[in-house]
Amino acid sequence: MAKSEEKMRSAAAAKPAKPNSRAKKLSAEVSKAVSAALDKKAADVVVLDLRHTPAFTDFFVLCSGQSSRQVQAIADAVEEALRTQKIRPSHVEGYAKAEWILMDFFSFIVHVFTPQTRAFYSLERLWGDAVRIDVEDSPVNP
Repeated sequence: MAKSEEKMRSAAAAKPAKPNSRAKKLSAEVSKAVSAALDKKAADVVVLDLRHTPAFTDFFVLCSGQSSRQVQAIADAVEEALRTQKIRPSHVEGYAKAEWILMDFFSFIVHVFTPQTRAFYSLERLWGDAVRIDVEDSPVNP
């Protein structure tokens, strides 16, 4: 066995197991963002726990709206829900075009897509090492 292959195998064996996504608890802010998106009938709501990856944030909240108008409504609802806790995004991109709105809250990022744009960029696949938390009708409470 080659040394590089041996190193790869030992590194893979030493890699910690992913925590159970059902047992994961979301922060109050992430839960509030998820609830706001669900209130506006966001589809396919998923939270990616990035804390055990070399990511620049702790969570991604991903969801879809069926039209650009619904995508904007979901983003507006998330921003309004978090504003009541005095939490504002540090940066928002894509609002005018409304195919993919990105809202950066530092410790988490909310991505609101149209279905076509979400399929094209496939962030769930790109961040495949993250723990995936499927949200059915209510977020996991902190």
